[in-house]
Amino acid sequence: MLQGITYKTWAISPGVGPEAAFERGTRAVLAEGFVNVNAGKRLGTLTAQQETSGSGRSQTLRVVVGKSGKGSRIDAVFMVQGGQAALSMSDNLCRIVDAVVG
Repeated sequence: MLQGITYKTWAISPGVGPEAAFERGTRAVLAEGFVNVNAGKRLGTLTAQQETSGSGRSQTLRVVVGKSGKGSRIDAVFMVQGGQAALSMSDNLCRIVDAVVG
């Protein structure tokens, strides 16, 4: 727990274009309770913050949505600082990615 932890996941959605995937991802991030969401639609990037362990220190989520064939690919990374905990974060990331894949 003294070192930081990085949670990562990704998925390819062959039936969802990048613009629709980005919109779905944005809604999913908000639904998971993240704040300070910064959406760069042109680049397909989302950054957001979430306080995870009651310390008041926010942790960072980064989501990137891009074109993959006729569909899209979503990558999600959540970085937890050393000394912090993020219970169920793997489940949260999977819900975000699943919302895009549909």
